[in-house]
Amino acid sequence: QLSSFYDKYQITGTAISAVDLIKGIAICAGLDSVDVEGATGTLHTNFAGKAEAAIREFRDGKDFVYVHLEGPDECGHQGDMEGKIQCLSDIDSKVLKPIVEALRADGEDFKVLEVPDHRTPLAIRTHSSTPVPYVIYDSRNEKTEDSSRQFNEKAGIAAGTYFENGFELADYFFKN
Repeated sequence: QLSSFYDKYQITGTAISAVDLIKGIAICAGLDSVDVEGATGTLHTNFAGKAEAAIREFRDGKDFVYVHLEGPDECGHQGDMEGKIQCLSDIDSKVLKPIVEALRADGEDFKVLEVPDHRTPLAIRTHSSTPVPYVIYDSRNEKTEDSSRQFNEKAGIAAGTYFENGFELADYFFKN
């Protein structure tokens, strides 16, 4: 019953995840799935390997790569604040930064969507149904650094666009 990504958005894609459920959904949606050695779904996953695999997929002609990182969720379940902070820092420095730098170096326009699939607050150590923050970076709108712009819940509530359903965010990202 699941439409393929290609049928819905006219793009080819790949999913990179250590979680079998994510891999299965990706395959059912017509995406390729790439295994990365050392990908664990924890704080100790192979962040650099996931970034390298994503860059390789883009350079091999894929339009879209979904990189799933489960570490912040696992740290939330464990109530591990330091681990969650470290994991988020590693995602920024070891995954997002190399991918964005590679896409920039390749000289084509690109967009990046960073979003959790759900919240796992340390206080409750389980999934929450509250809305999640997201950020979309579009290289076509790149400007000089603006330190007044922030990526946090407060800034998102004040000036962000809210989507009731996840598919609406996906439609907005892929169709705009």
